[in-house]
Amino acid sequence: MKDFLALADYTPQQLQAMLDRAVALKKEFQAGGNAPLLKGKTLAMIFQKPSLRTRVSFDMAMRHLGGDALYLSPAEIGLGKRESIADVARVVSGYVDAIMARVFDHEHVVELARWASIPVINGLSDYNHPCQAMADALTIYEEFGRLQGINVTFVGDGNNVAVSLMHACAKLGANFTIANPEGYDLPAAAVEQARQFAVESGATIRQLRDPHEAVREADVIYTDTWTSMGQEEEAEKRRKVFPPYQVNAALVAEARPHVIVMHCLPAHRGEEITDEVADGEHSRLFPQAHNRLHAQKGILAELLAD
Repeated sequence: MKDFLALADYTPQQLQAMLDRAVALKKEFQAGGNAPLLKGKTLAMIFQKPSLRTRVSFDMAMRHLGGDALYLSPAEIGLGKRESIADVARVVSGYVDAIMARVFDHEHVVELARWASIPVINGLSDYNHPCQAMADALTIYEEFGRLQGINVTFVGDGNNVAVSLMHACAKLGANFTIANPEGYDLPAAAVEQARQFAVESGATIRQLRDPHEAVREADVIYTDTWTSMGQEEEAEKRRKVFPPYQVNAALVAEARPHVIVMHCLPAHRGEEITDEVADGEHSRLFPQAHNRLHAQKGILAELLAD
């Protein structure tokens, strides 16, 4: 594994090994701290989009593992504008040991990886969010002791987070259902990939319109903002379309009694999720957010540890 761009690129065995490593590193950290696996290594963090969880979790993951992280703001690079992506990739490759990039256009992170001579990690793109999906898998594993056979339901927009969650489920054997309004479907090619992965893992992939049907038998209900960064001009339209897909107490009550609720954050409380659910007994929003740190360690260790 040279890069970490999309879960679809890796075998179930590779993803499971990364997940197992994250579990082990989390236990090690909680027992007193991590060994300096990445001593002397530096991660460059390139941001086109702002972030709380991605920036802090990657920065602290490197520190915990004995390495260092360098933050590069949008103004400092102007990726693809002030300087070509190919040139940025080749220059930065001579300074650091890996690049994490959080971009608007998925092709930008793909091009970075094409030209860089060091590992490139996709910290988020408009197509997918594989780092988030690894934290999601870790959270589900900690709750249920497995992913195989767990019923995961995503309620809302068929966005980048949903793509990576679907692929994580399909690769690792969890059953994935999405309920979304017409016109806000997952990319057809991503769904077709997931169906192919599911044949091998025994998972099922379902696309529904009715959120109430979708959450029946759910072990996990997952939601995300109705309007992602870069879609601000659609916000008003989306606020009119998505209210039936709000994750509220009534919807959660239709799932299995032990259901957990997940959200990648930031949450627009009162829109896609209510305070009652976000702060309630079924919520795992903050353990899930904290698991970004440990999932990131698993990714970094797989790519950079000697």
